[in-house]
Amino acid sequence: MEFEGLSQSYTTLMRAAEEVMRRAYVPYSGFQVGAALLDSDGHVHEGCNVENAAYGPTNCAERTALFRAIADGKQAGTFKAIAVIGATEGPISPCGICRQVLVELCPPDMPVIMGNTKGDWTMTTVTELLPGAFTPSSLHKEER
Repeated sequence: MEFEGLSQSYTTLMRAAEEVMRRAYVPYSGFQVGAALLDSDGHVHEGCNVENAAYGPTNCAERTALFRAIADGKQAGTFKAIAVIGATEGPISPCGICRQVLVELCPPDMPVIMGNTKGDWTMTTVTELLPGAFTPSSLHKEER
């Protein structure tokens, strides 16, 4: 699949996301999503969505990739880009929970490449996905 106009490195990331998308565990919705996270060393951490009959324990592809990278020893704030793909009409967008996790673990200006299996894509940044986000600095209380 071609992602016309997307750089070669981001196209490679999208293809990795598409490949891992096929491994999603989605017995209830049948809705597969894949994500590929590029770290500062050039390593790609893949993630797919994993559903659960109780729904609450379900984990999205973006969070799976991010949590996997952290578990692999990568430091929060050092990631370079994430690509997300799904079989949607237009480019897929991270859910609200994933947006919050992206804000916590990724640089504010990190590219988020969103695509679909038809080759459509769009790109934004973490900050643009969740303006006015609740961040770790939001937890600092003023002394009274």
